Amino acid sequence: MAILTNLKAKNMEPGSSSLPHGGIEGLTLHPSAKLKGHGKWVLRYTSPVTGKRRLAGLGTYPEVSIADAAKKANTMREAISKGLDPLVEKEAEKQREKPPSFAEAAIRVHDELRHGWKNPKHQQQWLNTITQYAVPKIGNLTLDQLQPHHFANVLRPIWLIKAETASRLRQRLHAIMAWGWAHGFCTSNPVDVVDHLLPTQPGKAARTIHHPAMPWRIIPAFWQQHLTEEDYDSSRAILKFIILTASRSGEARGMIWSEVDFDNAIWTIPSSRMKAKMQHRVPLSPAALKIVQKQRDLGSEFVFPSVRSKKQLTDMTITMLLRRLEAASDTEGRLATTHGFRSSFRDWCSENSYPRDLAERALAHTVQNKVEAAYHRTDLLEQRRPMMDKWAEYVSGSQPKSMADMIKTSNTVGALSKSKLIRAK
Repeated sequence: MAILTNLKAKNMEPGSSSLPHGGIEGLTLHPSAKLKGHGKWVLRYTSPVTGKRRLAGLGTYPEVSIADAAKKANTMREAISKGLDPLVEKEAEKQREKPPSFAEAAIRVHDELRHGWKNPKHQQQWLNTITQYAVPKIGNLTLDQLQPHHFANVLRPIWLIKAETASRLRQRLHAIMAWGWAHGFCTSNPVDVVDHLLPTQPGKAARTIHHPAMPWRIIPAFWQQHLTEEDYDSSRAILKFIILTASRSGEARGMIWSEVDFDNAIWTIPSSRMKAKMQHRVPLSPAALKIVQKQRDLGSEFVFPSVRSKKQLTDMTITMLLRRLEAASDTEGRLATTHGFRSSFRDWCSENSYPRDLAERALAHTVQNKVEAAYHRTDLLEQRRPMMDKWAEYVSGSQPKSMADMIKTSNTVGALSKSKLIRAK
């Protein structure tokens, strides 16, 4: 059978017989009822799915040329040979989920990821940064519409002045688009190349903000002034315990009775509550153990519960205590933070010639060298115990009566002004 030509198609009379393509089985051109040289392409085939005869429209002539109609028909014939019904597949394609808007995708990604995050504060911050910086600018665009310049416009206002926030936001934007790519809503991740549209950020060292820490030499005076038995309450109890153990706030606030071995004076923090996801054992000094024993009568699963609810204390409880006590720090204009006492302890270890390995293990820091970490199977618990006992004796021992006395007699805090240490303004 001869292949249909343009000349023959252009001369079709309205209402005349359909013209077979001649090169593809079942492909015909049906003349228009009113216009000469116009018609509709139809592919007739037997569905491999239902076994019934079907007619598939491929567009109109001359808008769809003879060659284009042949390509479409060939593609459909290939699908049929594989046991697929082209019309069924086309309908299924229509039913497939359309790309969501960026705002919708952000909520879905957050909902899927948050179950793996232990910190509720992080869960909230993750979505808050997206809602604050990204949604107002690109929230209504669907994932397949987003390009690198969209994300550059989101990040640019904070890229240099809030570099740390911008870096975290970029990671979250990347996670959302990676999710979209994995689900077939977009063909690439435009956040991968957004750096090429933005200026170079300051180095991490330049933008790292350390937690304000109380100089270790004035902690004994601070302890005598504010953390004595006469001033005892739940918030002071946990602050004292955090200082004595050099632990993180969350680790102490989440401490439960089953983690305490009173016979051996050991606090074992499970991996699920550790930043590095590795179990950590803390040797409890007599002073630390005494604080824990005093908490037994509070009737809660937590060692340091909220007085009212008997549930876990919030981080703000300790922060507010430090503010009320005007806890001095080594940072101009800022008060000491709970986390900063870990830095104070670390400085004390160095100044008193304790081995680096003991100090780092007391802080539960991860060994950065992978080879070294593979061979370090011991946590040096018993070697750490004398160090923690000495630290406890130091911070709670007999010291000058006031902070002012300590500042005057300390050689190392000479560079820090009395007003800055006593009252951060």
